[in-house]
Parts: sequence; C-alpha cells; structure tokens
Amino acid sequence: MAFHHLSPILILLLGIQLVESRLTHETLTTTFATSSKNYGDEGTNWAVLVAGSRGYGNYRHQSDICHAYQILKKGGLKDENIVVFMYDDIAQSEENPRKGTIINNPKGADVYKGVPKDYTGESLTTNNLLAAILGNKTAIKGGSGKVVNSGPNDRIFIYYSDHGSPGVLTMPNDDDLYAKDFINTLKKKHLMGTYKSMVIYIEACEAGSIFEGLLQKEWNIYATTASNPDESSWATYCPGFDPSPPSEFDTCLGDLYSVAWLEDSDMHNAQSETVEQQYEVVKKRTSDGGEHGSHVMEYGNTDFSKEHLSSYIGSSTLVSSSHKGHNKGGKGKGKGKGNKHNPISSTPVEQHEADILYLKRKVLREPEGSIKRTEAQKELDAAMSHREHVDRTFEDIGKTLFGEEKGYEMIKTVRSAGQSIVDDWDCFKTLVETYKTHCGVLSTYGKKHMRAFANMCNDGVQQAQLAKVASQVCGRQV
Repeated sequence: MAFHHLSPILILLLGIQLVESRLTHETLTTTFATSSKNYGDEGTNWAVLVAGSRGYGNYRHQSDICHAYQILKKGGLKDENIVVFMYDDIAQSEENPRKGTIINNPKGADVYKGVPKDYTGESLTTNNLLAAILGNKTAIKGGSGKVVNSGPNDRIFIYYSDHGSPGVLTMPNDDDLYAKDFINTLKKKHLMGTYKSMVIYIEACEAGSIFEGLLQKEWNIYATTASNPDESSWATYCPGFDPSPPSEFDTCLGDLYSVAWLEDSDMHNAQSETVEQQYEVVKKRTSDGGEHGSHVMEYGNTDFSKEHLSSYIGSSTLVSSSHKGHNKGGKGKGKGKGNKHNPISSTPVEQHEADILYLKRKVLREPEGSIKRTEAQKELDAAMSHREHVDRTFEDIGKTLFGEEKGYEMIKTVRSAGQSIVDDWDCFKTLVETYKTHCGVLSTYGKKHMRAFANMCNDGVQQAQLAKVASQVCGRQV
C-alpha cells in the first residue's frame, strides 16, 4: 500500500527534477554558451590570429590581434585552440607609455594580458603559419608548436592584420605570404577534410587581391577583406585626429576594418548576430568616410554567412545591461549609456600615411635642439626620401620596358573583376626577387608597387629583361 501511495509522489518528484534539469541546461546554455547551440555535436572552434608586422609604429596590428584574442577567450574558446602569431615587441617597447599593456581604443582596457605567445620574433614565419593552419607539427620550426589539429566537424576562424600589397600579405621576417601560397594551403586543408567551414578576416591594403579569382566556393570558406584589390586600408584612433588616443601615444591604436568588427563583437551577442550581419555593419562603418575609407569585400562561399558568429568566435551572453539594446544582430545604434565599447565616429588615416604620422609625432615629442629630435627628424627625412626614390624607380623601370607613353599605364593597370592579379605566380615571385637583387629589399611602402611585377608577367616580360633594366635604373649591376 505504501508503494502505491508513494508512486505518484515519486513520479511528481521525478518530473520536477527533469524540468529543473532542462531549465538548468537552458540557463547555462543561454548564460555561459561558448559557441553555437549545437556546439557539442558539431565539433570544436579553432582560431588563428596573425599580426604580420613589427616595430612600435605598427602598434595597431598587434593591438587588433590582442583584442581579437580577448573576444575569442570571452567567447569560450580555449587557449589550446587559439594559435597566435605576433612579434611581441610592442607591449615592452621603450616607446610604449603604458609599459606591459596594449590598448585598441582611446578609452579601452588592456588587451595584452593573457595573450598566448605561440609564435613570436624569429618564429613568426610564413612557413610556420601555413604549417599551423594545416596542422603539420613536423614542419614547425620554433615557437610553441601549437597547430590547428582540427577534424571534419570543426570550424576555423583566421584573422590577419598588417600591411599588404597586390598579391601579398606582409610578414615581419622578410618571407612574405603570397596569395597563391595561402590559397594552395587552404585548398590542401579542404582536400584533407579537416574542417566543416572556415571564416577568414583580412586587414591589409589591397587585401581583395588575396582572394580575387582564387578562392573557390566549394572549399566552404567565407572571407572578408578590409579593402578591394586596388586600394589602401585605413588606420584609426590616430594622434591628432578625432578621437585621438591618450596624449602620451604617438601611434595609431587600431585599424578601421578591424576595430569595426572587434567593437561590433564586443557589443553584440554572437548567438544572435550572423556572419552576414557583421559584414554589413563593418562594411558600412569602414566606408562611411567616403574617400577616407575603403570597400569591404567578401569572397568564397557566402551561403553559410547566415550562420551565427558564435559558430566561429564563440559567444558569451554575460553582457552588461548597457549592451542589451544591441543584441539584435548588428541593429543597435551603439549609443548605450556607459558602454565603453560603443563604436566611435573616427577620422581614419591611410595605412602608409599612418607610418609617416608616427614619425612626425616622434619629432614633435622631443625638445627642440635635442639629439633625439635631430635623430627623429633624420628618420622622417629618410622615410620621405625613400618613398620618392622608390616611386621614381618604378616609373623609370616601366618607361624603359614599355616606352614613355605606355610605361606608367603598364605598372598601374588593374585587371577586371574576377581575375587574379597575375596568371603565372612563379614568374611573379621571380621578378620580385630579380628586382630585390638589383634594387634592394622592398620596404613596406615599396611593396605598394607589387602590381607592376604582376603586369610585367601578364605582358610576357622575362627575368633577363627585368634584370637588365633594373640594373640600369638602380645602378647596381650584379
């Protein structure tokens, strides 16, 4: 009899326990979710973060990457699944007024704390980057050895921030990443079947040239770039422009496209905002300046851009009350009271001009008549003189190869949309090396002329022809 009396009670208790269990699961999923709703069933999130520059004047690139790490970490990604490439010479630089910290916003907090030092200094190489993406530990030289050891159900997020040029992403140890090599790596990763889908964000000048006519839809990769194949990207939060960084900073804190997606991610719940919605937000903010802005582009497979951002950058719904009005997939106005990550209407600076701005600020920082001011002025004068020399060199090479009338056109010609900048990438690399042999290493500014080599190849110019002309123009016969 007692059994029959207790059975309904037990059933009721069991029912209550089941409901509580479900509520607890839903509450934890809503409050502490680390990826998309089916995260556990669909695999692991991986991320590769790359700052391809070095030097305090390039503060903004490492700052972007560190901010991205904080977003991923807050979103629930584990350090073991985040591979970070950064030279790591900014936080402890003598020029850093806030030693040991890095900020990405004039009012922002430190984004450097906790960032893994996987590949720094001399280990920040193109070889290590491509090996890490492929999960090839045996090909790694130096660094932590961490790689993207992904499986067929995993999603991968790759973010690069630095200088770029037609067909090339800059790396700090004179081993730049050519678009074709990057594309071949992505193709190999696809053929290995070791990811479900991939999202790539590229902050660089002429970034569209990395994917234009090269990235295939069937690889299930979606990429956005800060610029089209024929324009600069822009720095932001620069000294002397509104809003400026704190007065003690002489360099730009971030890049316009990067800050746009980073601050959007700070404000919005990645479980409700889609990849496509963020693209539209970033596209608008990056181009709002008209001539002082760039055209954000998208490439590859756009079908899965309707997936939530949480599928790639994780998600934490532990947002402050000031963010609640923005958790509508990019539709918020960014005016929430007390929200320190609200997007700020800023005046951007073209990437190459940001480098000169930094040098000018260095001059002004030092007392008149001081040795340091004299040295800073010499550095600025040398940079300006170098730019004039490089521009003149390429004009002279173009005129010598193609004639007075056609020369300038040939080194500047942009191919039609849908075509990669060059057909023969081996020729492209060979001509670049030939130029370096006779005219010296290409600086970050000099690389803006990389399209000239592509156009030479497309027009049938051979190595011997360029070698002869370059030796004449540069006066360095070898």
